[in-house]
Amino acid sequence: MSEHIILNVPQESCGERIDRYISDNIAELTRSAVQGLLEKGNILVNGKKVSKSCKLKGGEELSVELPEPQPMDASPEDIPLDIVYEDSDLLVVNKPKGMVVHPAHGNYTGTLVNALLHHCGDSLSGINGVIRPGIVHRIDKNTSGLLIVAKNDAAHLHLAEQIKVHSFTREYEAVACGFFKETSGTIDAPIGRHKTDRKKMCVTQENSRNAVTHYEVLRQYGGYAHVRLRLETGRTHQIRVHLAYRGNPVLGDDVYGKPYKGIVGQCLHARKIGFIHPKTGEYMEFTSELPDYFRAVLNKLEKTG
Repeated sequence: MSEHIILNVPQESCGERIDRYISDNIAELTRSAVQGLLEKGNILVNGKKVSKSCKLKGGEELSVELPEPQPMDASPEDIPLDIVYEDSDLLVVNKPKGMVVHPAHGNYTGTLVNALLHHCGDSLSGINGVIRPGIVHRIDKNTSGLLIVAKNDAAHLHLAEQIKVHSFTREYEAVACGFFKETSGTIDAPIGRHKTDRKKMCVTQENSRNAVTHYEVLRQYGGYAHVRLRLETGRTHQIRVHLAYRGNPVLGDDVYGKPYKGIVGQCLHARKIGFIHPKTGEYMEFTSELPDYFRAVLNKLEKTG
């Protein structure tokens, strides 16, 4: 099934080439890919076909139809899994830092999906296709912690709906840089694709979606803080973008902050997950202990801060 995306062009993009604008705002598309879609008529400007050299005037509505991607095969791999809970409908898995959730370009093996295929066989939901079986939501490669996996389509739909209506509990803990004047608060700032770096997200009013993160400072260590965060929405890189936006990037985040000696990537852990079981209707909640890398950072801050 193809994906349909609508982009509303702001006035400040007047004079920009359409292929550059679209590739800057849709992460999956390179400029050459956009040009190919323009030639096929998959991109319309105010309902009309245009040439690939078209320059925008500002105020247009762009309709982009992304064709269904060519499927990649994910193969079962005997990779150890830290399973916190499992029944006939779902699993709760504690993902280690450094593990990619599903195969993609550059990471075809060694992913959580490869491990799940070995553990579950054919008992995974198929809603997200052959490359993301069972995956209801994701966490970043260098974020550790709890993730829920659906074993059938009915469970997948039920859990996905809970995420959509914000009844799904997702709490994280992070070490953030800088000092927090307020010990708790809410970051309510829309997130969209970065205009010039397509791999990054940012707080923006353009082609963005609402994003809300609640935070509580557990302890301040001089120039760093141990923070608990609760997601109300679940946008790509949401916690990392929101904390960087308020001037407190996650320690070690080499995309939105800067690297930190001793760990690879951000010091961020999905600590708690809660949901209504799709079959029993019972509310279930699971908590994961802070991993070794996270506790090592806290111990270091304890000694120095």
